[in-house]
Amino acid sequence: MEKTEFVYVTYISATAEQVWKALTEPEITKKYWQHTNVSDWKPGSRWEHREHGKAGSVLLLGKVLESRPPRRLVITWTFPADETNEQKHTRVTFEIEDFHGVIKLTVTHDRLEHDSEMREGITRGWPQVLSSLKSMLETGKPLPDLWE
Repeated sequence: MEKTEFVYVTYISATAEQVWKALTEPEITKKYWQHTNVSDWKPGSRWEHREHGKAGSVLLLGKVLESRPPRRLVITWTFPADETNEQKHTRVTFEIEDFHGVIKLTVTHDRLEHDSEMREGITRGWPQVLSSLKSMLETGKPLPDLWE
């Protein structure tokens, strides 16, 4: 089956270190994502995207493929039900670059199946999550909960 990708680029008035922490520290992710990302962020380690406030149910999971703080993070991404089916694993690459005094954050989510539940969810989700991240880092306030 042919795969596709989704790319989202945003510019954030913050440092690379602030963006990295916002992507990887559970206490920060729960503020703008309403979920926590949990891992030690070392290559080969597992990561989990847990529901916040509801017994910490695992919504997504994967493995850390590459981790170069504070510039690049590459992870696999799948639903728990598909954990053992590598064909259903997608990949997310976070690239954090200096750009004219701000940070350019590029998120590339690839290995997506056309017309899949995953593709549909992330094309709605990434713009919401990354807009909330940007707002939180620039103003101190994330966007209102966009997932209810």
